[in-house]
This record gives sequence, structure tokens and C-alpha cells, in this order.
Amino acid sequence: MHRFYVSDCSESDKSVKITGEDVNHILNVLRLGVNDEITVSDGSSRDFLCRITECNPQYILANIIDIYDNNSELPADIYLFQGVPKGDKLETIIQKCVELGVHGVIPVMMERTIVKLDDKKQSKKIARYNLISEAAAKQSRRGIIPKVYDYKSMKEAISFADSEMDYILFPYEFAEGMDESRKIINDLVDDILIFLKENNDNINETDSLQKDKKKIGIFIGPEGGFADSEAKELQQIGAKTMSLGHRILRTETAGMTVMSILSFMLDI
Repeated sequence: MHRFYVSDCSESDKSVKITGEDVNHILNVLRLGVNDEITVSDGSSRDFLCRITECNPQYILANIIDIYDNNSELPADIYLFQGVPKGDKLETIIQKCVELGVHGVIPVMMERTIVKLDDKKQSKKIARYNLISEAAAKQSRRGIIPKVYDYKSMKEAISFADSEMDYILFPYEFAEGMDESRKIINDLVDDILIFLKENNDNINETDSLQKDKKKIGIFIGPEGGFADSEAKELQQIGAKTMSLGHRILRTETAGMTVMSILSFMLDI
């Protein structure tokens, strides 16, 4: 069923109103009309089954038939701190990581980042990246639209991660072997699942959507990898280095690999 997102929908509402570019998509691309059913998400992992009641070029009105929890979100919020790569690689990274369950993507200008962008170009890029995230969220039936944040310097990214993340991981060529990496992942997953169980035991069924989540930050270097000083700064805030195997992965592959591992281990 076709999925759309609105920001002003609640359980007390009897109908939803869809505006913007989605109106043209519903009317002229999907060719939907009155009495057709659609799924609407309010961006907080809650879905509304709706039936279209009114169509015009400015908006679509639909009555709410049913409300249910969206089960596509992971039990932890994962943030990808991606060293900005060359070309359009970041577009692919965002699309695929949204499909894999990422909660937010932060483009980071690291020491070995080759790309240079002025403020105007950065703003245009971020707007496009968020459209890519929205399209990927619709396709993969996400309960939220993951946000692509403004570009950050490495210093800003480390400060943000240190204050906001409960766990920080970064694949690093000088990390210990795979046994240590497996232990890091298993310990992280066990801790999150224990937290989730304890949290669920302490809330009412009606409050289930309000439960807290642990936050995981993943740092991925650009094409040239991390500078030694950057790796040391990450380690100083408690980030765990990990290996992704004996093969050297491209920057656009590394983040997807970590997301795949975490998604598989956490998706319950």
C-alpha cells in the first residue's frame, strides 16, 4: 500500500490532510482517487490506515480507518557520521542506509575529505539528501523519515557524538581482530536488548511509542580514511575501534556493512 508522511496527525483526529508534492504524486502518478486506501505515517513509528474522501490540486483529505504501530524501526537509534566522499557516493550511502534502518546521517568534513563546498552548495546538497531519505523511507516502509543533518566539521561531529551517543563505533584499519569486533557488537546488542526489556517492563501499553532508545554513532572515514589525530580523538571519547574483516572496503561500503550487521542483530 502506498505510504505518505504528515507532521500533524494524532489519535484524536478523524482525518488527515496531505499537501505539497505528494498531492501531484497521488493524483497524477499513482492515479488514486476517492475511496482508495493509503497508509499515512506521523513520523513517530505510528501508521494510520486511511481512505481518501476528497481530492483537489491543493490537498488530499482522507478518513482514518485504523491506527497501528509501525514495526519497521530498530530498537536503537543509529546515526551514521559519514566522512564526505567524492561524487554522488553520499546519495547512495543515504539511500541504502535508510533502507537498512539508520535514524540519522551526519556528513562530516574530515581531514582527508577531498570535496570542498561553500555554504550555498552545502544547503542545496542537504535539501537533495533529505529528499533521497524520504523516498527511501517510503520505499522501505519506515515509520520515520531519517534526517540528513547539516555538514559538520570533525570537531563538531565528535562533540555531538560525545554528548548525544550512548555507543560510538568506528571501523579502523588498525583495530584488533575479528574476535574482538564480534565481542564489541555482541556486548552492545546484549546491552540494548536488556535496556529495551527493562524499559518495556516499566511503561504502559498505551505509552509504548514514548519509550527511550539507546543511540549508536558510527563513524566512517572518507576515501583516505581517518587521520591519526582523528582516530585518537574518537578513542578519547570512548569510541570502540572495530575490524570489518581482512578486505579493504570502500567508504560507501563500510557504513552499509556496519548498518547491515546492526540491523540483523537488533531487528527483533
